[in-house]
Amino acid sequence: MANLRDIRRRIKSIKNTAQITKAMQMVAASRMRKAQQAAIAGRPYALRLDELGAHLHDAGGDFTHPLLEERQVKKVCALVVTTDKGLCGALNTNLLRDVIKQDKGNKVYVTAGRKGRQFLARSGKTLLADFEIRDNFTFRDSKRISSFLIDGFIKRDFDAVEIHYTRFINTINQKPTVVEILPIGAHKLDAKAAITNITPGDYLFEPSGPELLAKLLPFYVHYETYQTLLDSKASEHSARMVAMKNATDNAKQLVKDLTLEYNKARQAMITTELLEISTAQAALG
Repeated sequence: MANLRDIRRRIKSIKNTAQITKAMQMVAASRMRKAQQAAIAGRPYALRLDELGAHLHDAGGDFTHPLLEERQVKKVCALVVTTDKGLCGALNTNLLRDVIKQDKGNKVYVTAGRKGRQFLARSGKTLLADFEIRDNFTFRDSKRISSFLIDGFIKRDFDAVEIHYTRFINTINQKPTVVEILPIGAHKLDAKAAITNITPGDYLFEPSGPELLAKLLPFYVHYETYQTLLDSKASEHSARMVAMKNATDNAKQLVKDLTLEYNKARQAMITTELLEISTAQAALG
């Protein structure tokens, strides 16, 4: 049997740990609600932006723009969105495993999140830039990232841009996802137009379609990047809340098991003492 004092120390230590994980669970739950609301609220806007871009492109005729240019893909820039902190289960592990699995040797990387930067640096990958995204980031903050990606694409530093992030589905389900954002491509806009019920004739453009599209395309990339960051934050706080809840529940169960072990050890010690007393009395009698 383990020493009673050691068991008491372990029980106390685990109870203290459970208090910490419980506090972290409550903090994560509070942040999770705000992040989830922001991620979900932005999706209808992103959908309407897709529709508008598709129909503007239809109305633009033979309109050309650098962000629409599809060329032979020799180099791909991948934006990898991870967390700055751990304690969020397998969230980062699943995403980074997917990133490496899809790396065909022609990629350079931009990171948003310390975990992704550290992993890719250890893996010997080429990092072009690293951005910090705080919890209460704004559209302006995310625009720094998307502007860097747009500038590199236009300058032909790379031929395509994709984003690896964790898409928020619900509190217990987050999915590693990759989405190609550049080039936007006419076929992508046509595909988006095909799934909507609005025809180009339903719009009256002022100024012209091509002029509006020239303004819309960069904003389209900015907002799509922003939406992936919102999803990533919602996924992070959801995963952390679940991980801390599991840790708290496990700690409570461990305390119960150790308490049972402590009681058994204490009972065995009392029984031994009683036997020793009875034996001593019998010997004296």
